[in-house]
Amino acid sequence: MSLSRLLVTVLNRLQPSAETVMLISAIAVGLISGTAVTLFRKLILFTEEFYWHEIAVFFSAKGHWIVLFIPMMGALVVSLLRLQLDKYELAISPKAQPVTGDAGMPYFQIPLKTVAAALSLGSGASLGPEGPSVELGSNIGSQLGRMMQFSSERIRLLIGAGGAAGLAAGFNAPIAGVFFALEVLLRDSYRTNKSSPNSDVSVVVIASVISALVSQISLGERPAFSLPVYEVKSYWELPLYLGLGILASAVALIFTRAIKQAKSFFAGEWAIAKFMQNVPMPIKLQMGGLCVGIAAFTFPEAISIGYETVESILQDTPFTIPLLAILLVVKLGLTAISAASGFVGGIFAPAIFLGAVLGSLYGQAIAAFFASSIAIANSPAYALVGMAAVLAGTVRAPLTSVLLLFEMTRDYRIVLPLMAAVGLCAWVLDQIDTVKGDRLTIQWAGLPADIAVLEKIKIAEVMTLNPASIKYSMPLMQAAQFITSGYHHSALVFDDINHLQGILTTQDLNRSLSMPSGDRPLEELTVQNICTKDVICTFADESLAEALKRMSTRDLRQMPVVDRNQPKRVIGMVDRLAITTAYNTALTKQAIAARITNKPAIPINSVVIISEKNGEKNGEKDNNLKDNGKDSPVELKLDVQSTEVIF
Repeated sequence: MSLSRLLVTVLNRLQPSAETVMLISAIAVGLISGTAVTLFRKLILFTEEFYWHEIAVFFSAKGHWIVLFIPMMGALVVSLLRLQLDKYELAISPKAQPVTGDAGMPYFQIPLKTVAAALSLGSGASLGPEGPSVELGSNIGSQLGRMMQFSSERIRLLIGAGGAAGLAAGFNAPIAGVFFALEVLLRDSYRTNKSSPNSDVSVVVIASVISALVSQISLGERPAFSLPVYEVKSYWELPLYLGLGILASAVALIFTRAIKQAKSFFAGEWAIAKFMQNVPMPIKLQMGGLCVGIAAFTFPEAISIGYETVESILQDTPFTIPLLAILLVVKLGLTAISAASGFVGGIFAPAIFLGAVLGSLYGQAIAAFFASSIAIANSPAYALVGMAAVLAGTVRAPLTSVLLLFEMTRDYRIVLPLMAAVGLCAWVLDQIDTVKGDRLTIQWAGLPADIAVLEKIKIAEVMTLNPASIKYSMPLMQAAQFITSGYHHSALVFDDINHLQGILTTQDLNRSLSMPSGDRPLEELTVQNICTKDVICTFADESLAEALKRMSTRDLRQMPVVDRNQPKRVIGMVDRLAITTAYNTALTKQAIAARITNKPAIPINSVVIISEKNGEKNGEKDNNLKDNGKDSPVELKLDVQSTEVIF
């Protein structure tokens, strides 16, 4: 009997409550994720020791130039692992759109990917361990949920809990791990599933706390950085932190764009780099390894995770302004090359490095200009704020960034400048990023961020004909009886010549029932007295993407479809559920076409199944088990809104 069947048999016999099952699952995810991340960290330390001490010392007699080839040695081993992973179409991509799918990869691929990340980081690739830690925890949550044959909603929750556990263990910051899961991994789930938010948060909190506890027991309670005591010199200094926030937004934007462009170069999408299309992946990795080796020979502070350099900056070790500027450029370019060439890792740590360097550079610069006029904090204080600001701008998770730095400093005095810089950085990037608006629109509807699918579908293909309708002069109580008896959410309001005049929803009815009757009792009111007259409409020849944008502006559930030549003539109705169904159907068609033609398509597992009837989703009520849960589609979201790289 398989372990999966054994667990399901035990649960079916004991029949524990859903809360008990999820509590046990959260504990298991926290324990396993904490242990796995701890082993991952120790493996990184082992590979660093092997490459940069054992091998470097062994060949030291031949000269220091040997450091040029150490990253290439690591790239060789990583390429062998990547070849095994790519056989199963699990190539590690530096793109940061939400990863969709049920994450049901074969068990052996999880350690393979983890080892590839450890070898990449240990040999000097300019990436970070937090992204792989989050992915490791999320995959553990997914595998546990599939093993216990949970429904897709519960597997998605365990994915978020695992991601929180991975980040909590990586930074020894359980609070930041929880908010990371809620702000990023489970963001879209909360937009569409509000049935039990408290219990969902409890699962994430338990997994995060237990994972951090395991990490503390194994690696010690020392925080990720030994931070200086922050001291407020002057409240006049606060506007200077706003300037740092603006600079951080520029660095974060250049950083993410650089990785995107580097990826395009290595993929052969540049006109001058078409030859790269024929370069095998192992050779690309060797090219990246050579670049890392050159950096190791010239600017060793910029290679690998870089936390030693960050620690030195925070301890106010002297760094000249020219050196900081060079490190900023070298680290940014080296991370882009490392991610695009095929090394495995995340951008959490490089973003923190860039923020620390930028903040220290900024702090020294303003000290030279303003030291005589106002009291200025030491440059480590600006480095600390810069870390949070660049991180927030890169991964688009401002709450997580603020809480992460606050949790590491445990000093309330840093919160005000921290929030000012992070908030301004996030706001500036929101104004610059024109694509994010489209992504937020479809995420508002609970769909994965792929606007192109909805742009290809016309409203005429999905609209409902003959929607519920009532007359403008109908008594209010009669209209209320019509809507409630037919279980309608709303009814369109027409005048005597069948021209659209408004819409009457259940919210309108509830609002009128809760208001004082005044001089006119409800029995004397007509539909025209309380219906919504300013109706937003759409046209049959428009795309679902355009309709969804209009619906999101006022959080509408449905929208009437009118004749373009006669705007008062209604020809149908389109609602959020119809758009979701059309989206899922389009993904299924693409998956079928891809299977027939062997062309890539959006994974069919990114389908989101939403049923608004009785608040159900995926057909799930209170059942914690589902017979066909193993085959249920699950959505794994490991990245954030508009960045172009994994974190």
